[in-house]
Amino acid sequence: MFPFRIPIRDWISSAVDFLVSEFGAVFDGFSAFVYFLVDNLKDGMMALHPVILIVLIAALTWYMAGWKNSIFAVIGLLITENIGLWQAFVETLSLVLTAEILVMIVGLPIGIYAAKSDRFNSIIRPILDFMQTMPAFVYLIPAVMFFGLGLVPGVVATFVFALPPLIRLTNLGIRQVPKELIEAADAFGATEMQKLMKVQIPVAKVTIMAGVNQSIMLGLSMVVIAAMIGAGGLGEDVLRGIQRLQVGQGFEAGLVVVILAIILDRITAGFGQRKSPAGR
Repeated sequence: MFPFRIPIRDWISSAVDFLVSEFGAVFDGFSAFVYFLVDNLKDGMMALHPVILIVLIAALTWYMAGWKNSIFAVIGLLITENIGLWQAFVETLSLVLTAEILVMIVGLPIGIYAAKSDRFNSIIRPILDFMQTMPAFVYLIPAVMFFGLGLVPGVVATFVFALPPLIRLTNLGIRQVPKELIEAADAFGATEMQKLMKVQIPVAKVTIMAGVNQSIMLGLSMVVIAAMIGAGGLGEDVLRGIQRLQVGQGFEAGLVVVILAIILDRITAGFGQRKSPAGR
């Protein structure tokens, strides 16, 4: 119908090639940092006896979400150990936690700045729309181009995929802080940083933690997809079950992903609902 074709694929390929050639050292340094984080998390948890780690996770779940959820965590983690997926569970947990650390490092400041600046918010909103509607598999392509195969591109793809909810909900939470509280802080001569740390973030904590919760859930949804580029973990077992038509193996790994998702969901939801000592 058209006499020409817009060369979008050529533009993207050229941009990726340029970034790889010009900023290869930066990507290598970032890759080393991500690998250091995830590898140390994994080694630290694997160094603990499974029973000790189960007790620690159960205690945290009890503190954040009550004894019923703690019992569920114990039962679910004992099942995970019993069916031989403990190492894959730890690898997946390390991947998700590393990606979430990166999400919070990047997402919180961007969300706060978007709440402070209407112009920046209008710029970043369509970018977030684009990121959330882009198929998850597409994120694997630049991740592999920049970081090769393995655990690091899996973390990076998970980080990018899980970033938008935290930015959106941080922005929303800060904007929903009552103006009366801001005016009261101004009346007492609070600086912008004091208003942010002592008024806006504490009041918006529930909404911000909802963003953390959603980003973790999205990160877990990337587990199987990230296994396609060598990220390992539970996703590798699910993928192997699909490739070999071993329904039982795929179901077991999927069940452990669900157990992990429920535990993390209850912990983060409980953290958002807990009152700070000053607010009791």
